[in-house]
Amino acid sequence: MKNIYYILFALFVVSCNNSENKRDAFGVFEADEIIVSSEVAGKVVSLTFTEGQFLKAGELVAMVDSTTLLLQRDQLLASIQALQQKTNDAQPAINVLEQQLKVQNEQMTSLLKDQERFSNLLKAQATTVKKVDDVNTQIDVLKEQMQVTKKQILQQQSTVAIQNRGVLSERSPIEKKVDQVNDQISRCKIINPTNGSVIVKYVEESELVSIGKPIYKLANLNSMILRAYISGDQLATLKLQQNVKVFIDNGEDNFKEYVGTLTWISDKAEFTPKTIQTKTERSNLVYAAKILVKNDGFIKIGMYGEVKF
Repeated sequence: MKNIYYILFALFVVSCNNSENKRDAFGVFEADEIIVSSEVAGKVVSLTFTEGQFLKAGELVAMVDSTTLLLQRDQLLASIQALQQKTNDAQPAINVLEQQLKVQNEQMTSLLKDQERFSNLLKAQATTVKKVDDVNTQIDVLKEQMQVTKKQILQQQSTVAIQNRGVLSERSPIEKKVDQVNDQISRCKIINPTNGSVIVKYVEESELVSIGKPIYKLANLNSMILRAYISGDQLATLKLQQNVKVFIDNGEDNFKEYVGTLTWISDKAEFTPKTIQTKTERSNLVYAAKILVKNDGFIKIGMYGEVKF
């Protein structure tokens, strides 16, 4: 309906002015608009802008209540802490075994000295073979005991690691949930996406919003777009990025002139609506075009403009 309105307006003005040859095209000004919506559900606890206010990109403009999400995060962090308390510590038992191994090493050092001493005495025939065999037997027994102690240390480490792995396997999913909640908390802050002026404010402070609920509409009013319609005859004489003259009303019978840039021409022709125009006018084809105009503050959305190529 909006496009039909533009076409009707353009053709009506063209038909009224063709004889006087004043302007080549007519249209209505519009602007690039962005609707900023809430990404979470909750109550709006802060709203720092008003309609007409200019907002910078990256500016914090509103806050949705995040109390419930903060409580969820605290609960998840407490669960992680509880998991840590469920884990076993192998170190006390390992310390005992390592101390036992240290004593065994000291005993081994002493027995090796006895072995060397009795071996020398046996060579000098100052002792018996039995005493040398007894020392060798004690060394063999102690070696086996030391091997058992070392295996017990490794087994203790392995057993506790397996037990803790089962407990800590629950940690990663909980940490992922914490990340998700943190993401939701960050979305409670509504950050303005780009420079522009607020043209519509949809909510007020303390109102409840849902996911996708529009908060405000933003438009860049520094550069306005004149959406005009040109005829097929004019199409061949125009090129993109060429400068044109744009006029707006400036009092009775006066116009304010701007320099505009032709930035876009539709690749599809549009017929005049059949239910309104005469049979002759229904044969006319028009093409939508966009003309970019730098705004000095006087051009408003919905204002009419005229173009001279």
